[in-house]
Amino acid sequence: MSQAVTRSVTAGSAGLLASLDPLLHEWLPRQRWFAGKGRPVTGFSLVAATELLPSDAKLGLHHLLVRAHQPLSPVPGSGVPHPGDCYQLLIGAREALPPRLAPALIGHVHDGPLAGRTVYDALYDPRPAEVLLEALRTQARIGGLRFERREEIRPDLVPRMVTAEQSNSSVIYGDTFILKLLRRVLPGVNPDLELPLALAREGCPRVPAPAAWMTAEVGDTGDDSYVLGVLQPFVQGASDGWELALRELAKGEDFAAEARALGRATAEVHTALARALPTVSLAHLQLQSLVDGMAERLEAAAQAVPALRPYAPGLHSAFEALADLAAEGHTWTAQRIHGDLHLGQCLRSPSGQWSLIDFEGEPAKPLAERRMAQPVVRDVAAMLRSFDYAAHSAGGPPATRWAAACRAAYCTGYAEAGGRDPRTDPVLLRAYETDKAVYEVLYEARHRPDWLPVPLAAVRRLAMGSQPV
Repeated sequence: MSQAVTRSVTAGSAGLLASLDPLLHEWLPRQRWFAGKGRPVTGFSLVAATELLPSDAKLGLHHLLVRAHQPLSPVPGSGVPHPGDCYQLLIGAREALPPRLAPALIGHVHDGPLAGRTVYDALYDPRPAEVLLEALRTQARIGGLRFERREEIRPDLVPRMVTAEQSNSSVIYGDTFILKLLRRVLPGVNPDLELPLALAREGCPRVPAPAAWMTAEVGDTGDDSYVLGVLQPFVQGASDGWELALRELAKGEDFAAEARALGRATAEVHTALARALPTVSLAHLQLQSLVDGMAERLEAAAQAVPALRPYAPGLHSAFEALADLAAEGHTWTAQRIHGDLHLGQCLRSPSGQWSLIDFEGEPAKPLAERRMAQPVVRDVAAMLRSFDYAAHSAGGPPATRWAAACRAAYCTGYAEAGGRDPRTDPVLLRAYETDKAVYEVLYEARHRPDWLPVPLAAVRRLAMGSQPV
């Protein structure tokens, strides 16, 4: 750990965290990006602390990496004891909070180095957001924080926070860049930076190339590195794929042409990733391990969600069919993929160009698992499920014909650009869509019970052996 951060942690930051502790107990679990909902927070520990603006200034600014300790998840099969999730916090401190920053309030501090001051989520405040951009622009080194860039950044870009609920936080700078700040962070190579950089080297236009990024070096020798945020070009006037699909659906408009174009974009990204990074062949043993993981997830979900249990035998048949093919000697190619693809991870520019964003993968999974080579059908199956979600989300009866047309068009577009139609591998596609639907059932049961009928409708179809498309 650098001398600056060591001094911060030992001389004042432990006291800072202790003074913030009761406020964070209340505030942190309410945040959309908090991963441990439903379990109490038993305590916090400090991973790293950096003072970006002095505590005694009119505006103080602290960058913290804080580990939230919680008891194990009660879900059966949830795994071994976990040290707790690490969160990136940007804490602002003022004597009083202006009304415009009321949504960012964390609370009032009564003791410690910030006693008598009001603390808040500083990303809502333009001045702290400017501090981050200036650090990226100048490639600063502040304590253990490292700021890197690939291209020039203007110094006068006005920031504004994206207020839509999401699993991370984003700040737009002058309609030129968007900075995605990861909230739950892990040490190691993060695919949200790794894959866009690899695609940029390949010249793939379907993914905005990173302009800059920030990391933290933690530990006595700085050997634990955390990716904290990535600055990318902002696609002005772009439409989020989810919002666009719902808008067209509400108007009764066909979305098949857009789905087909999105299929082409997905295939182009997969092709570029296969060029940029190694591919592997999955034979019997690797496929059996993959199938075993799917079966274990199904068993755990069925224990946790009683509504899933009647369908478990039929769902298992999807995995058994894949295991049978592997036992017969079939092999599949695996490569790096998006890992969490859905309509909300896609942007369409005003010119009609589709882009893929947010390559972080499923945040609940370890980085090593997110970085594993996998069949591209996993991304395809996830997008097919997204069309199904859209069809159930527009109000009124589910638009099943609309979803079917989108799913077919997406696969057609993928075949046009990728050279292989995902529908020609129906057993693999069904297994991955089944695995995704099981994940959705567990997620909705935990977080959004009103949405549970959406994946259960797919579960019923898949349990009967119906093909995804």
